[in-house]
Amino acid sequence: MSLLERLLLIGSIRKMIWRMWYPFLTKRLQSAEVCFLNYAFESDHPVDLELDPKDESDLACIQLYHHVASQIKIDRLDVLEVSCGHGGGASWITRTMKPKSYVGLDLNPKGIAFCEQRHQINDLKFIQGDAQKLPFPDASLDAVINVEASHCYPDFAGFLKEVSRVLKPGGHFLYADFRFSDQFSEWEADVEAASDLCVVSHRDISSEVLRGMNRNAGRSRALVLDHLPKVLHTVGQDFAGVPDSKVYDALESGELSYRSWNFQKLIQ
Repeated sequence: MSLLERLLLIGSIRKMIWRMWYPFLTKRLQSAEVCFLNYAFESDHPVDLELDPKDESDLACIQLYHHVASQIKIDRLDVLEVSCGHGGGASWITRTMKPKSYVGLDLNPKGIAFCEQRHQINDLKFIQGDAQKLPFPDASLDAVINVEASHCYPDFAGFLKEVSRVLKPGGHFLYADFRFSDQFSEWEADVEAASDLCVVSHRDISSEVLRGMNRNAGRSRALVLDHLPKVLHTVGQDFAGVPDSKVYDALESGELSYRSWNFQKLIQ
């Protein structure tokens, strides 16, 4: 295990590292108009989505958001996305699924500035904030979305409590993320301990994410090589999940598992 990997096991240090990494990444990638920072998704029979021409290059990443968000009907709902990254998923969901309102929240102030400049859409807004301290009243939201971000949080169990707090009774938490095998037990225990959140559905989507990574491989590798300094090429390719990277190989071998959930907050 590398020093960086050891440091990432310590919650407070993990948060500090990610707090530096994402603004750096935004600065490096903003000239390329990169709107998605998540891995991708493609089923055996790809979903036939109607896309604007400007969305075509992001199809595989959009399919991951479609998989997560389409677990419920979100039109006319007040929706929060926690850790919205560069806002591509928030933009696509708002434009196509027509929620009543959609708020994208992220800890990265440079990312939020990019979102506000890039995604100027009715009923969509972005705010800077902490996933561990959501700036919303109790029972104020119909749905919370979280895609491929919770592995960065220092206290996942605490995050689930925050999600439960801000959801209305009967509201949904639509969630997808990954963990390495040595984290499976803690991950599953934290989910089971979230007693206010009932599991409606749960899937291992590792094979679909791997297929999406293959689809995005050329573009992801080019972004790393073109926009990151040479010293960070290996780290960048791991982060991007390109074929032959550590993350890609772990997902292919089963050492890493990518899963999705639809939770519903219990009605007391």
